[in-house]
Order: sequence, then structure tokens, then C-alpha cells
Amino acid sequence: MLSTSTGAAHAAILGVGAYRPSIVVPNSELVEAIDSSDEWIQQRSGIKQRRFATPEESVQMMSVACAREALEAAGIEADQVDAVIVATVSHMMQTPAVAPLIATELGCDHPVAFDISAACAGFCHGVGLASDMIRSGSARYALVIGVERLSDILDRTDRGTAFIFADGAGAVVVGPSETPGIGPVVWGSDGEQYDLIRQREDWRDVVAVGSTAMPPLTMQGSSVFRWASFTMAKVGTEAIERAGITPDDLDVFVPHQANMRITDAMARSMKLPERVKIARDVAEQGNTSAASVPLALHRMIQEGDAVSGDLALLIAFGAGLAYAAQVVVLP
Repeated sequence: MLSTSTGAAHAAILGVGAYRPSIVVPNSELVEAIDSSDEWIQQRSGIKQRRFATPEESVQMMSVACAREALEAAGIEADQVDAVIVATVSHMMQTPAVAPLIATELGCDHPVAFDISAACAGFCHGVGLASDMIRSGSARYALVIGVERLSDILDRTDRGTAFIFADGAGAVVVGPSETPGIGPVVWGSDGEQYDLIRQREDWRDVVAVGSTAMPPLTMQGSSVFRWASFTMAKVGTEAIERAGITPDDLDVFVPHQANMRITDAMARSMKLPERVKIARDVAEQGNTSAASVPLALHRMIQEGDAVSGDLALLIAFGAGLAYAAQVVVLP
């Protein structure tokens, strides 16, 4: 009979970190290229400005910066980390993954390190994986990073996406806990709607015509809005139920920062109490895909809207169409 390993009884988020790129881009700098206005962008998305990375602010650099803050907040040294999970769609090498480079720069001691490609849902996927790894005994401490440089794959003339996507990185340390700190993950995908959010061309098609341009992101905004507003509310409700709580028990709601109207629609559909604090980082940061949930959570903690011990619902959704949600206890 094979032996199996067992780990901690429970897992929890122990620390949160963030990195926001240095270039602030207000709506006024984008409107001419898409024949739009600041008012139209804010009404449609809630976005006032976003952050774009400089050439020096690479996926690796931003990841290391936010990871160091998360490790410090958790009181964990890098050489204690057994797993580095990086959620991203904008590390521009198909292979190898960026995670081993990040782990080495941080000073981790030969951890398992890998990237996951679940677009905007990637961070919540990573938290689910990390929790399972710690409870199964395959890792004691895991670093989960969501990072994007979506400015590299933006069509600045596309009226449907140019004002939405942005850059940034966020991280959490997940480790053992004496009490439950991460509820069951509710995740899945809907491949029938695969084309709603995607890169415009296959890389092979780009090479075949001799182009040097990266295939930009495209999105069918109205269809994504309808799907996310209602389907994701059901996923959030299931995550709450599987955690053994009710909406009245929640303190904080941290949805993927896709669109302010989607956030409001989900909150209404889930009948969240008015006292629940809701992350609205999208207004200042834009949609940073896999980085959006940890960035939004970090802002809430920094501004005092979320405090240690709060129950928070995390939910993310995006290309694939992929989604994931879980209830967590904040560190």
C-alpha cells in the first residue's frame, strides 16, 4: 500500500502585498484614440484612471516587489516557502514559466514553482491550489502571485478594451492555521463562450504573415457583462454556502475588478447587506486581470475598510470563460 502525506488541518492567508506601476494614465490620455470621453468611460466602467508599467517594471520585477511585502506582512522568510504559484497571461514566454525566476530572486529554497493561465480568475485559482497543497502536506507555506502587464497586448484604438486593461501585481502568503481560514473553492469554466475574451490572433497566424505586432486582447463587452453579472452571483452564493456562512456573516466583498457595474449587479443579486464593504479599486487601477483581486484586497486593508479577522468573499472571472471563488478570513 502506498503511503500518503497529510498536512495542516487548516490553511489561511497570512500576509498580503501589492505593487502598483508608476505611470498613472487618466482617461483623458486615451479618449482621442477611441473617439470617446472621460464621462463615457466612467459611466460604462467606473474607471477614472489606470496604471501602466515602465519598461523596467517587468512581470518578474513587480512580482518580486509585491511578494516581498506579503512575506514581511506574514512574518515568513523566503526560504520557508515551499511553493510559488504565479497567475498571469502576460509573461511573454510560452516556456519556461516566470515563477522559478521569481522564486530564485526572492531567495526561496528550491520550491515547486509554476505559472497558471486562468486569466482574470487565476489568482483565486492559485489560492484554492495553495490551500489544498498545505492541507494535503505537499507544502507548508505557499506564495500566490497575480501579475499582469496587459499594456503590452492592448490595442490602444480598440474602443471596447483600450480603457479597461492595466498593469500591476499582488501577492498573498498562504500557510497553516489552527482554525479554518480559507473556505472551499467553487470553480469551473464555460468553454462554449471561449471567444468572448481572447487574443485577436493565434501566434502562428501572426508569424505566418510576418507581423511583429503582438496579438491584442479583444472582448465582447455586452456578452461578458451579462454573463458575469448574473452567473457569477450564483457562484458567489455557492461559495458562501459551502463555507457554512450566510451573506449576513460577510464583512468584505472583493470581486475581480472588471467593471463597477458588474460589481454592483453581483452585490444586488447576492443580496449582500449594506454594511458589507465592497472593493472598488477598478476606479483608480483599471482591470489588472489576475492581479486585480489581491490589489483590491491590499487597498482595502491599507485604507482600513478591511481588518484582521474579517470574512471576505473573493471571486474572479475572465477569459476561458474561467471562474473561481472562496470565502477567506483576512490576516
